[in-house]
Amino acid sequence: MKRYFLIILILFTTSYLKAQKFNPVNENATAEVKKTLKFLYEIKGKSILSGQQNYNSDMNVFSDSTKNITGKYPAIWGSDFINWGDKDLGPQIVEEAIKKSKEGYLITLMWHEGKPTDAPPYDFEKNVKGKMTDAEWNELVTPGSDLNKKWLAQIDVIAGYLKQLRNAGVTVLWRPYHEMNGVWFWWGNRKGENGISKLWKMMFDRYTNYFHLNNLLWVWGANGLRDIPFDEAYDYKDYYPGANYVDILGADVYHFDYEQKDYNELLKLANGKPIALTETGELPKAEILKVQPQWTWFMVWTSWLWTDNTHDRVREIYNLPQTLSHDDVKVKMDRLK
Repeated sequence: MKRYFLIILILFTTSYLKAQKFNPVNENATAEVKKTLKFLYEIKGKSILSGQQNYNSDMNVFSDSTKNITGKYPAIWGSDFINWGDKDLGPQIVEEAIKKSKEGYLITLMWHEGKPTDAPPYDFEKNVKGKMTDAEWNELVTPGSDLNKKWLAQIDVIAGYLKQLRNAGVTVLWRPYHEMNGVWFWWGNRKGENGISKLWKMMFDRYTNYFHLNNLLWVWGANGLRDIPFDEAYDYKDYYPGANYVDILGADVYHFDYEQKDYNELLKLANGKPIALTETGELPKAEILKVQPQWTWFMVWTSWLWTDNTHDRVREIYNLPQTLSHDDVKVKMDRLK
């Protein structure tokens, strides 16, 4: 009898854990969000989604170029809420993301946020890549402070756009504060409980519990580790907000820096969650994907499609049997229950 109950317990626990792993970190996530995450788990270790980032001022140039090179459109369409000068292109991003979602593309969006100590328009080098003092940072992550209120005003603008996408039924692979383990952005290299992990959790709370943006999958995209002086990117674990706040973990890998030890470290931190090449310059070769099979997607960064890759390299990865293009994913997602 004891053996019988033990078997039942094991089967129940296994079934429970299998079901649990598909759940988004937002318990109120939409059915479409759950479907998308389930799809990512199902292809994990078997297939890799193709993806292409596009400038928000040229929202199809590089995706169209991919089609011209390979004969296939990428499965994932990406863009950025960055405010170029004094022109906010958020409305155009929303319009295009809705169009692309209806056409069967997966949507990933990010944001090069201007430093909240400054006022718009935001200069990329001076603001986005600017620095904050420790005192400014501590004020930023203190609820009710003047700087915290400025930050809230900033993120609430983007929440408005994400809300429009929610209302249109668009699932977003949302990737804020990317490359946070690097030293170049104002949110970068902030370790500890009051560091970027706290800011991430504050945004998560605001977007999830206040705005009810239940259309988001939370993508934590660090930078590939490196020790280049004054351009370092440090250990993933020191910047990770925790499994309760992240659906998918990623790394931005440039210059063919596909270090196996870095891949293994990210896999360990993910602890079963999907991982992705959230940005790439030079695409991985087939032999890299053979020993790093857990990447669920790659996303080429804008013009790096041209500058860091030959047409043969792009065609090579798109023609691999495990690479899924737009048409592939549209069929698979339509069939997924």
